[in-house]
Amino acid sequence: MDKILVTTDFSSNSKGALRFAIQLASQHKFELTFFHSYYIANLTSKSDAAFADYEKKEANKIQKKLNQFVASVYKDMDVISINNKCVINSAVFADSNIREYAQENEFNFICISTRGSGKLKKIFGTNTSSLIAHSTVPVIAIPHNYHRSEIKSVIYASDLVNLENELKKVIEFTKPLKAKVEILHFNYPTEISTNKNTIDELVKKNSKYNIKLHIENINLAKSLISNIEAVIKQSKPSMMIMFTQQNRSFFDKIFFSSNSANYSFKAKVPLLVFNKI
Repeated sequence: MDKILVTTDFSSNSKGALRFAIQLASQHKFELTFFHSYYIANLTSKSDAAFADYEKKEANKIQKKLNQFVASVYKDMDVISINNKCVINSAVFADSNIREYAQENEFNFICISTRGSGKLKKIFGTNTSSLIAHSTVPVIAIPHNYHRSEIKSVIYASDLVNLENELKKVIEFTKPLKAKVEILHFNYPTEISTNKNTIDELVKKNSKYNIKLHIENINLAKSLISNIEAVIKQSKPSMMIMFTQQNRSFFDKIFFSSNSANYSFKAKVPLLVFNKI
């Protein structure tokens, strides 16, 4: 059974990630682990033994709070809680704590909200950005205001490089959800023209998975984000999928260009990010 690590900071904004994960699990058998990263600093003159006792008591309170928080989301969604557990883990840095826990415990996905609340907003946002940029485990970034909706269609934004291997991962995710896939690519004036015949053949070969190809010329008067958002507004997908790598890629143009802030914080739909091979 595929496993999803669902992070929360207990804010109402972080409930979006929980709602999405619960919806995903209702459409396919996913094991959900709800995760809270915490850190208690010894800012007093307590002895090591006294502080250890204090930390244990505080951890118990945090665990109880997580259990209640998750239970409340299930109750609000009128969904029975199955195939899930609640875990807290202590570390100074939340983003590395999440990454390491997900990797060590062989999770298939990390699910995180794009925004926290109050003073935690900037920190939580940074965690989302850091996870997307560095996690070896695919990350699903969920708009903080996400509400439960059946996942019926997916836009896969692609640079068409290594399309066949990437499409396999996309289909592996969408097939059990019975969601249709729209491959979205923007042509740039400076790029070599796309070999549309080859791509059409690949799409045709996977036609049983309800895949269609959407290629259009980029509007250079607008940012890449604006171009993508225009397609999203028209297609109204349930979520979006991208692939990233450390060197220059289609993903980098969106997440790290000077023309756009982190797309994950502006997204109107859930965003799944895989590593590029």
